[in-house]
Amino acid sequence: MHVHLIGVAGTGMGALAGLLVKAGYRVTGSDTAFYPPIGPSLERWGVETMKGWSPNHLVPAPDFVVVGNVCRKDNPEARFAIDEGIPYDSMPGAIERLFLSKRKSLVVAGTHGKTTSTSLVAWLLSDGGLDPGFLVGGIPANFGESFALGHDGGPFVIEGDEYDSAFFEKTPKFFRYRPHAVMLTSIEHDHVDIYPDEAAYVDAFRGLVARIPEDGHLVAYAGDPKVREVAKGARCAVTFYAAEGDDTGEETPAFLAAKAGPSAFDLFGMGSHLGRVHTPLSGMHNLRNAVGAVALASLGAGLELPRAIASLARFRGVKRRQELLGVAGGVYVYEDFAHHPTAVRETLRGLRERHPHGKLVAAFEPRSATASRKTHEAEYPAAFECADLAILAPVGRKEIPDAERLDRDGIVAAIRAHGGAAEAPPDLEGVLEAIVARAERGDVVVLMSNGDFGGIYDRVLAALALRD
Repeated sequence: MHVHLIGVAGTGMGALAGLLVKAGYRVTGSDTAFYPPIGPSLERWGVETMKGWSPNHLVPAPDFVVVGNVCRKDNPEARFAIDEGIPYDSMPGAIERLFLSKRKSLVVAGTHGKTTSTSLVAWLLSDGGLDPGFLVGGIPANFGESFALGHDGGPFVIEGDEYDSAFFEKTPKFFRYRPHAVMLTSIEHDHVDIYPDEAAYVDAFRGLVARIPEDGHLVAYAGDPKVREVAKGARCAVTFYAAEGDDTGEETPAFLAAKAGPSAFDLFGMGSHLGRVHTPLSGMHNLRNAVGAVALASLGAGLELPRAIASLARFRGVKRRQELLGVAGGVYVYEDFAHHPTAVRETLRGLRERHPHGKLVAAFEPRSATASRKTHEAEYPAAFECADLAILAPVGRKEIPDAERLDRDGIVAAIRAHGGAAEAPPDLEGVLEAIVARAERGDVVVLMSNGDFGGIYDRVLAALALRD
């Protein structure tokens, strides 16, 4: 069977292409560019790539076409597939058809922590001998790839994205994932280009929970009031998790973590002390991710708790999530995907915990559709409270109207008004200069963006190294 993917060089579409190759399909794909890391990976996996959009890419016709959500309704290649009657579907639709119809799907959803938590669940099940399939929006270090076919008929772990599926399917991707069990980490208004208000955003998660069958399971974070509210609509069993000290409302978490040091916590479950868990992850958000992942692996796939707990210590994290890029000139340089204020705050808290000494320099590129706008502008100053210096790069989306555009200068002024240090350089060269001028031996620099930050990562390392 020949499957063709339009928009194959995206993170999710590229991973799907690799998964299709592993499943034995002939896979081709088109896109406007094939930048690293996805471009070279596609070639390594055996995907036949074609540059640009053209109906000629579909002659002779493939058996099935996957249309990525990068495609607009006037995309000539997608239009040709539809008009010529070639079987087609969205990316999540293809995943549903080809991989989830006969498997138990474990979906990890929520505004924050999806990628790390999905990777954690996949690792726990894999290390526990269950050989799961998985598809993650990042690259787990334990696997080196963001996908695996797994054992036929076994569990399939998938990151549940609430973004829409395709121009012809304006519904959340996770609606197509046949959820047998779901981990819900958080709900905080995001993707303002798709969800104009918080009510619409919350409704997407209500729709996901409603799709869990009666014999399924919802593992929900009790410290988020919106998660608790949405969980009330579940027709399946609901298990809450939390960390000690979280405000869980009227819910009593069945799984609870109590911090026992920088890299350890005590795990309590079903009224018993399950053991001390050691993990290389830092920050309270990752502690919660670990507890929820253990609960989902156990309740959703039947993994024995002692095995899950033992496997946590061997989890090596995910690329672009508090990933140490290198140490240059005595300065630790990290990369992180954080772009929402909550994610920025938790990332900085985690790095401050890991590096209690030295300055913490946070360089942030507002690039996502939400971060580029004023939607959460009032929350950003407090998000940088753990940073000794906040450097706000130019807004990454030039098409945002001035009236809607994030006001970097206003955020800088608010940080300074509370005694903090902040700058808003006019361009990326200014960002690089500010980092090199302020970071000293023993300090930590974290580069935060959900994009490529203008390719600044290697340049920061090189500039810091040259100072010696």
